[in-house]
Amino acid sequence: MSVPTAATDPAVCTPLPVLGRDVTVPLVTGGEVTYAALDYAASAPALQRVWDDVAAYAPYYGSVHRGAGYLSQLSTDLFESARATVAAFLDCRADDELVFTRSTTDSLNLLAAALPAGCQVFVFETEHHASLLPWRDARVTYLDAPRTPDEAVATLEGALATRDPQGPALVCVTGASNVTGELWPVRELAAAAHAHGARIVLDAAQLAPHHPVSVRDLDVDWVAFSGHKLYAPFGSGVLAGRADWLREAEPYLAGGGASRTVSRRADGGVDVEWHDGAARHEAGSPNVIGAHAVASACKALTEEGFDRLVARERHLIEKVRTGLAGVPGVRVLSLFGDDAPRVGVLSFVVEGWNSSHFAAALSAEYGIGVRDGLFCAHPLVRTLLGTGPEAQGECGAPEAAPGEKSLNAIRVSFGAGTPDEHVERFTAAVAELVRDGAKWGYRTENGRCVPDTAA
Repeated sequence: MSVPTAATDPAVCTPLPVLGRDVTVPLVTGGEVTYAALDYAASAPALQRVWDDVAAYAPYYGSVHRGAGYLSQLSTDLFESARATVAAFLDCRADDELVFTRSTTDSLNLLAAALPAGCQVFVFETEHHASLLPWRDARVTYLDAPRTPDEAVATLEGALATRDPQGPALVCVTGASNVTGELWPVRELAAAAHAHGARIVLDAAQLAPHHPVSVRDLDVDWVAFSGHKLYAPFGSGVLAGRADWLREAEPYLAGGGASRTVSRRADGGVDVEWHDGAARHEAGSPNVIGAHAVASACKALTEEGFDRLVARERHLIEKVRTGLAGVPGVRVLSLFGDDAPRVGVLSFVVEGWNSSHFAAALSAEYGIGVRDGLFCAHPLVRTLLGTGPEAQGECGAPEAAPGEKSLNAIRVSFGAGTPDEHVERFTAAVAELVRDGAKWGYRTENGRCVPDTAA
């Protein structure tokens, strides 16, 4: 069956304009080629629309919430308008709070710092480190990797059934895996959490750039995501959701902006009254450009329409999967099976190849940027590979002999700005490398595989 394209199906949109789409890079074998950026899961390029909006505002930049001057007031209005735009993008409830942070990692660490005393946290081992590690001051139950969405729900329900029903509890779960791209049953997990008196936070870092995220529809208590994965790499992230735990917690950062009033006491100490709303956790000078950029990206994706964006991404996913399926020795990693719905993120291993070596050759010989390693999700990747915490092999030799287990993996990821030519060049390069081998010599330098300039 033919795959729909923008030319054959009006529901499939063309790539959105992004910065860097015409950048050329040198090849170690000589000449230059247009760079194929296929590492969107780490950081997506800025939408041209976002860049234009930031550039239009930049001359009017001013301090936020502090100044009486025109530019300060304009910047304050822009910052608060961005907050409202992002809240609408997430379909937040009327009484939800939206805090601008630096990233998903920052957002989840903020929430971790706001947990009530005695809170128990439930998190699957499949999480990115940003949502796996922040809960150090809580009682954490780590759940084994499920092999189906139904198993994920059953595993969580079984764990929650044993918890202290009187104490607070929080479930943390990803919306889409940063390793496999697979979609998780967020709505069902939220229902399970609430049925057992727990709350749930959604790590939407990989979901929000690819699919609509509705706090109301998914019935999650909080959602976190990063601007740099949402085509707005200007240093802002978001934590949005229920206000009570955030309002009752000590400020995440102590300083100006978080404090309402500060006074000296007779005994020489200091009394502080903190703000109640989002400002309580936004100490310091807010990143108004970052917030404006995130809001611009939210508007751009909404206006393009997620139906069209999802349709095009499925078209690209099918191209990649079909291309990789035709290459001997390539194994795509999956928890839920080949037919599981996913976003534009796929990880794979190549029999007999060190993944760092393979990724370095894609870059140096083909101008294709992917990622290799364990993707800040070490337990998940090791579970998928069936390995322990061994060190990665040297890049100049296979990390594992044919039939043996790989120690790391290769990840290809793409999104709204990816043209067909990039994924077509990628699958052709994979096939050629497997068939013919690398054209250049490589060595290990500072833990990375790089072309050997003496070759």
